Amino acid sequence: MAAVIQDAETRRDPRRWWALGALVASMLVLGFDMTILNVALPTMARDLGASTGGQQWMADAYIVVFAALMLPAGLLGDRFGRRRMLIAGLAVFLAGSLAGALVDNVTSVVAARAAMGIGGALVMPLALAVLPSLFGPDERTKAVGAVSAASALGLPLGPIIGGWLLDHFWWGSVFLINVPMAAIGITACVLLLPETRDPSAPKVDAVSTALTAAGLGVLIYAIIEAPDRGWGDPLILAFFTAAAVLITLLVVRERRSARPMLDLSLLARRGFLANTLAATLVMFVLSGLMFVLPQYLQAVLGHDALATGVRMLPMMGGLLVAARGSAPVVARFGPRAVISSGLVVLAFAAFLGSRTTVHDGYGFTALWLSIAGLGFGFAVVPAMDAALGALPRDRAGSGSGLLMTVRQVGGAIGIALLGSLLASAYADRLDTSALPHPVARTASDSVVGAHVVAGRLGDRALAASADAAYVHGMGLVLLVSGIAALVTALLAAALVPNPKPEAALPNDVPDMVTEPENARQ
Repeated sequence: MAAVIQDAETRRDPRRWWALGALVASMLVLGFDMTILNVALPTMARDLGASTGGQQWMADAYIVVFAALMLPAGLLGDRFGRRRMLIAGLAVFLAGSLAGALVDNVTSVVAARAAMGIGGALVMPLALAVLPSLFGPDERTKAVGAVSAASALGLPLGPIIGGWLLDHFWWGSVFLINVPMAAIGITACVLLLPETRDPSAPKVDAVSTALTAAGLGVLIYAIIEAPDRGWGDPLILAFFTAAAVLITLLVVRERRSARPMLDLSLLARRGFLANTLAATLVMFVLSGLMFVLPQYLQAVLGHDALATGVRMLPMMGGLLVAARGSAPVVARFGPRAVISSGLVVLAFAAFLGSRTTVHDGYGFTALWLSIAGLGFGFAVVPAMDAALGALPRDRAGSGSGLLMTVRQVGGAIGIALLGSLLASAYADRLDTSALPHPVARTASDSVVGAHVVAGRLGDRALAASADAAYVHGMGLVLLVSGIAALVTALLAAALVPNPKPEAALPNDVPDMVTEPENARQ
């Protein structure tokens, strides 16, 4: 045992912490971009003449392509080299950002966002896939925590920096800021990251790739559009049916393949499946929280975009504390106890947030946000780490692609379902009886629209009704999120394996094919 451990230690890349810095830079770019566009949409709608549907597509084009291509991207990294494909993804993301800053119409912006989604699909799973080949179980939790924190830290930085840019420059600056950040990520990967691959990975199956991209793309599109059109809308039902057919064809094809692109046997691994489900349900809860919070801070409390981003930082502070402290806690108590406890803390934060009233100030919000960040960090970091640790090293790329795809779908479902609940509760509580029908519909669409109408009419009662209705809907969303977190905690306690740390050490000996130093130059 001691000899195996010593051999594993000597074979670890001495540059692994610098390489982790390169991965952190890459993930920070993606996390930053996920929220910065939301700040710019009103300005872009005015300058480009974008309709509501156009605005929605400018925001959604990225997430649809991103979720649809992560599985094929992981396989490409396994086969052609994860470092190489990671750099390629950052380059595509850079090019899409540059194009988005220079175009002058809605269609071109949507195309640029789709290109950025292709780049993001390459970066996200491959940044995680590299970690098992660089870090052993004793260090991997810290590494996963750093990468997860970088991705999450970008979420509040988007509104903060985006708000500042829009105060000083044109709307294209929110795309242009990605260019130097992506360039830094590319440079760091070129100089610091070793190349890893799986020479025995299956060839890229064009048909399976098309079925994966089409099936997940249609599914995500249906989930995004359903709250607006209605879950029983014929078009939405047709999209869900098409997604089911496409994904079924993919599964049938992959099960018959001798070298499948989608390795369904990974789902038979209890450690991978249980931890993936836990991480996905955490994203469901977090997505609901992140969806309701910005509108509450801006419309109800009256903060601008920049101030809203700053006021979301307590959650990031809690997450950073958890990311730093999760490794020793997991080593002491095991992942099952830590994940379950983190979910209970997240549920408590959601229940506490559901008690928010119109008259509560920001101090109460900062309190439950900080607690939510702690719960999220202690739940998702060990779950991600354990899921990656359960993967065979030769399928790290495709396995992490599957993990991130399932998480992304979970986040999209969270936004769709909880957003629909919020919209319904808000519209039911809002008093528009004294308004003409067209104006009443505008006020019922969103709390922001209600405040615009109230400002034009000088109707303070409408503004107060909108605030009360929104806080009521937010409370329901947070209550449902808390219940979901508690259910997930019970599932994690029952299903997540709890291996002893010592048992994982012999398997830490890297068996990944790593290119020699001269091949990386």
